[in-house]
Amino acid sequence: MVEAAGLISGLTLVSRILGLVREQVFAALLGAGLHADAFQIAFRIPNLLRDLFAEGALSAAFVPTYARVQAEEGREQAHRLGSRLLALLAVVLGALVGAGLLLAGPLVSALAPGFDLVPGKAEITVLLTRVMLPFLPLVSFAAVAMGMLNAEERYAAPAFAPAMFNVVAIVWAAGLWALGFAPEQVALGWAVGTLLGGAAQFLVQVPPLVRGGWRFRPEWAPADPAIRRIGALMAPATLGLAAVQVNIFVNSVFASHEAGAVAWLNYAFRILYLPIGLFGVALGTIATTGLARRAATGDLDGLRETLRQTLRMLAFLTLPATVGLVVLGAPIVRLVYQRGRFQPSDTDATAAALGLYAIGLLAYTGVKVLAPAFYALGAPRVPLVASVAAVLTNLAVNLALFDRVGFRSVALGTSLGSFVNVLVLLALFERRVGGLRAHGLGRALVRIAAATVPMGLLAWGAARGLESWLGTQGLAAQLANGLLPVGLGVLAYASVALGSGFPEARSIASALRRRR
Repeated sequence: MVEAAGLISGLTLVSRILGLVREQVFAALLGAGLHADAFQIAFRIPNLLRDLFAEGALSAAFVPTYARVQAEEGREQAHRLGSRLLALLAVVLGALVGAGLLLAGPLVSALAPGFDLVPGKAEITVLLTRVMLPFLPLVSFAAVAMGMLNAEERYAAPAFAPAMFNVVAIVWAAGLWALGFAPEQVALGWAVGTLLGGAAQFLVQVPPLVRGGWRFRPEWAPADPAIRRIGALMAPATLGLAAVQVNIFVNSVFASHEAGAVAWLNYAFRILYLPIGLFGVALGTIATTGLARRAATGDLDGLRETLRQTLRMLAFLTLPATVGLVVLGAPIVRLVYQRGRFQPSDTDATAAALGLYAIGLLAYTGVKVLAPAFYALGAPRVPLVASVAAVLTNLAVNLALFDRVGFRSVALGTSLGSFVNVLVLLALFERRVGGLRAHGLGRALVRIAAATVPMGLLAWGAARGLESWLGTQGLAAQLANGLLPVGLGVLAYASVALGSGFPEARSIASALRRRR
């Protein structure tokens, strides 16, 4: 698990670093003004649908079904299932895009009602939404290809595919920068580049599929039992993920009433994507395949052990990342974004949002591991219940605090809602299957949390000392303030973990030695 996750983490690291570079260019070109807010909301509409149908419910339903067909009927039938699903998606999502083009205006008004109060803001958002709606089928095709390769335990190409999206976006943005376009033209050009990046994310996965014997042969077969099984699994999974999207909808409605808030929150969460991708996505991808296979053979002991090990490793990696992002938020944001139209006031606001988002990092990533366990067990309604609880928590926090703390309530509500989500999943897994609490998972979390304390103190002290010595202006000072405390913190945490005999630390060290 550690070695496979290491491969995915390495490739994901490349993708997420490229994603940060993409956001750096975006921030320099558009800052946190009207057009940045408009683009983020416009992209959020196809993104909401993507999370529902592509990288969310579809992946959760497709991977175990594909794995089952491959195990029972062979790879050729599994490849045929992939082709049939692509053909079905092309028709269904094409119709959905057509409907979205017609309803873009009402969608924007519902998602960002505060934009109607600013002249021209809603109109440019509607235009950008219409341009980017075809992103949905493109990224859905990419998700099917990713699911096929992951189910066959070929992780490299799927993990690298998002990097292609970022590469295309960065190259495209460099052209926009060189041409010196005005903000409105930059936003429109970036929307076109988003479509090109989505196409690249799918196409880069086609060659390894072809080398594995797959050929796209379109068949209209909605009555295929495997397709029906995917649909049956998707229905409750979609409802569960719909609750998550309601969360995003709630956040957008509140944030749209504060100028710049949509952009600040997005910039902050983009930094959080790095540890989420490195740890949550990597371990979740490996665990999903293992959980599906163990559930299919009725190996509940193996399923429990896979889940226990994955959750412990997840905590070992995400808790120090949480502490680092909380104490080093401002230097990190300053290093990543503060240039061009992105001002110091934007740095302060984005860092505040990042710190509040970061406290929910363990919960965000934990859901990516726990929810697939219930899908593998054939209990997709459980994640739905947990997601609804998260939405209600987030809504309550925003209603109670938004008038007093503004956009900060959005980040805090998201984190607290995620903790409610993961706690509900843990409680219901313990009730239905059991085996997590009895093996010291809680004690392991306490030990790991204690090990992050010296790391956090050292990183905080180093950052304050460097800022007083070097200041905060200039690339050299920003690099030193943003990176040196991170390096010291990593060394401190690694020393404590190895000295305390954490099995996760030994596993990672052993995997690194074998790799070397």
